[in-house]
Amino acid sequence: MSSTTTAYNPCLDCGACCAHFRVSFYWSEAETNGLPPSLTEQINPFFACMAGTNNPAAPRCAALSGDVGKQVACTVYLQRPSACKEVEAGDDKCNGARSRYGLEPLPRQEKEASSVA
Repeated sequence: MSSTTTAYNPCLDCGACCAHFRVSFYWSEAETNGLPPSLTEQINPFFACMAGTNNPAAPRCAALSGDVGKQVACTVYLQRPSACKEVEAGDDKCNGARSRYGLEPLPRQEKEASSVA
């Protein structure tokens, strides 16, 4: 039996940030990351956003599958833009989005230490 365990990821139960914020980024990042054009929307000559997130009344990323607050997944997780990587479980952005959906705040998650040579 392996002693390796998979850490619990609260984001897989949540998805509130993906259905709360406009996810905008420099336009070329979509191409560099290999995001399908159908999942991005041009905002202006310099910036794009994830499709569905530019709706101020009801933003929801087109790459989000599942039910917010229950079980979710990002269908382009490996290609997601930098703006998605900036939100961390338990930070102010995370807990602000969670509150919109009536979800309890999360404690700030400790970042894993990286080895520095």
